[in-house]
Amino acid sequence: MPKTIYTRRDLENMAARGVTILHADDQVVVTDEGLDCAADLGIRILRDTSAPGNTAEPLPGQRPRGDLRHRARNLSQAWGRQRNPPDVDPVRMRLGRLNRLRKEMARRDLGALVLTDPINIRYATDARNMTPFHLRNPARYLFLPLEGPVILFEFEGCYHLAKGLETIDEIRPGITVSYAASGPLVYDRARAWAEEIGGLIRRHAGPGARIGLERFNGACAFALGELGYTLLDAQEPVERARAIKNEEEIKAMQWSMQAVETGVGRMLDALRPGISENELWAHLHKSIIEQDGEYIETRLLTSGPRTNPWFNETGRRQIESSDLVALDTDVIGPYGYYSDFSRTFYCGPGKPSPEQRKLYAMAYDQVQFNLALLKPGMSFREYAEKAWRIPNPYLANRYFVSVHGVGMTGEYPYIMHSMDFDSSGYDGIIEPNMTLCVESYIGEENGAEGVKLEQQVQITESGAVLMSHFPWDEGLLGSAA
Repeated sequence: MPKTIYTRRDLENMAARGVTILHADDQVVVTDEGLDCAADLGIRILRDTSAPGNTAEPLPGQRPRGDLRHRARNLSQAWGRQRNPPDVDPVRMRLGRLNRLRKEMARRDLGALVLTDPINIRYATDARNMTPFHLRNPARYLFLPLEGPVILFEFEGCYHLAKGLETIDEIRPGITVSYAASGPLVYDRARAWAEEIGGLIRRHAGPGARIGLERFNGACAFALGELGYTLLDAQEPVERARAIKNEEEIKAMQWSMQAVETGVGRMLDALRPGISENELWAHLHKSIIEQDGEYIETRLLTSGPRTNPWFNETGRRQIESSDLVALDTDVIGPYGYYSDFSRTFYCGPGKPSPEQRKLYAMAYDQVQFNLALLKPGMSFREYAEKAWRIPNPYLANRYFVSVHGVGMTGEYPYIMHSMDFDSSGYDGIIEPNMTLCVESYIGEENGAEGVKLEQQVQITESGAVLMSHFPWDEGLLGSAA
């Protein structure tokens, strides 16, 4: 039987696919260059354990794992060699999303959706325009009938941005219904808005159609309701459509993740005592924009005592030697896809304290245990009941969810901890091609510091496959990884 030989390039490709263990035997050989880079890529090369008396141990000659910065730099270099984006077919991606959204509309007997959330407009059409601005200004919206033309109402002066998109049949000027734009004429503007949208509904959905509406100015909803339409919340069909990714979306998400992991590696290179949280975080911003990413949704990089409780925002504090530094990426990267993983680092010199290592080990155990549970067909409640039990001293500061969906932002589903399930959870089924984030925050109430860890995964027919590959801080973790 011919031998299988793995080179450095083979191992880089395996790491990019989320492989972390390679079993070797007399018929599976790794080149010296492959052995040298395996640890930096986060791949453990083990002897075949199937033979009697054989144990899982590193192959002779496999270099011990390098320090965290070296391994992060190596991962970034591996991504950097893939200079062109993956073979994403953007037309297939966006038509697949639009088709899936219309299927969810049909399941709920909705004749049309009127969308104003720029993330949902992006999902349905791939049209992007000043996303943070339009999250708070109702100046741009989309009419999406179950059958008929998709019409984008665009912000003044921006009509050229969406030209050529096969998901959009017509572009019209939008009517901004807000007090800032309309002053005391806001209700007149709302009636004009409702008349135009109502006319489209009558023509393309029918006079008795059920309409899914997003978060417009209240005057818009009142004016449209006065025309006799049954108005429903558009969130359910949109969230359920977004929850299941098509093949092209997965490719786009992988490219976004590579960009973000590269950015975190560059940020980690800048970590040193005396740098402020803001200065350190800025390195991530710079790298994301350079790689055609879009923006960071939260300000979640904190250090030392500001790591406990979680959700303190990045600020001016200067990072000190022996601090923990915790990060939740929350980056909207290339293609508009969210890359969401969390890591906690130790700012040397010196070694972490036993307490810091204990916190990190518990957070790591929680993530790894819960990752192993995820499989298609499992209910949210079953997962919650089987999930890692948070020790009592850390319950008060637990993260608000155990698992959440991820796509163009954080999204459906939210899977709650077992103790929160009856009061704030809901049931559902984990499905193939959901993309999920498994969360952990470990820090005692009024404790000195805390640890935030998180992994992003794709659900396949056989279970969860990692999408985030950024290395762990082994100085904090020890031999547990």
